[in-house]
Formats: sequence, C-alpha cells, structure tokens
Amino acid sequence: MHVLTVCYGHPTDPAAFDAYYTSTHAPLVEKIPGMTSFTHRHCASPDGSQPPYFLIAELSFPSQEAMGASLSSPEAQAATADVPNFATGGVTIFIAYD
Repeated sequence: MHVLTVCYGHPTDPAAFDAYYTSTHAPLVEKIPGMTSFTHRHCASPDGSQPPYFLIAELSFPSQEAMGASLSSPEAQAATADVPNFATGGVTIFIAYD
C-alpha cells in the first residue's frame, strides 16, 4: 500500500479553511480514481501546545503504479490546483509505503 499524506499548516482563518475543505476540496479529492481510502483529521498535541499541522489528509492506493496513475488523472489535477484556494498555512506532502 502507498499512502499520500498532505499536512496542512495552520491557516489564517481556521473556520474558513474547514468550511472550504469540507464543502469544496474534499469532494474534489473523493473523485480521484483508484484510491482505496481517503481520510482527513484535525491535529492536536498531547501537551496542549500547538501541533505543527492543522489538518492531515491521507489518500491510500494499492500500489505505487496505481498511485501514479491516479495522481495523473484530471480529477487529481483539479484537486491539486484547488489547494492554493484555501491552504493559507502551506502544505507538506509525503508518501509512506510498506
């Protein structure tokens, strides 16, 4: 399995980020073909301090090849192009695999 993780930095307006993410961005991501799962979660720190990220999204794919094909799709390109519309805190992206 290959998991693309998108870590969103703290936005300038958290409420606006959440509203846009759930109403506009997540529906775009859900259209990406070939994903086996898509989840997103807000972040917290055990000690109550501000965590390094506001929200983390995980997109799972059955293989590196499937992930590459999915991320080349028009649906993935649309979701990627949408990120600057709301991610005022920046993003960090990485891939984990087993």
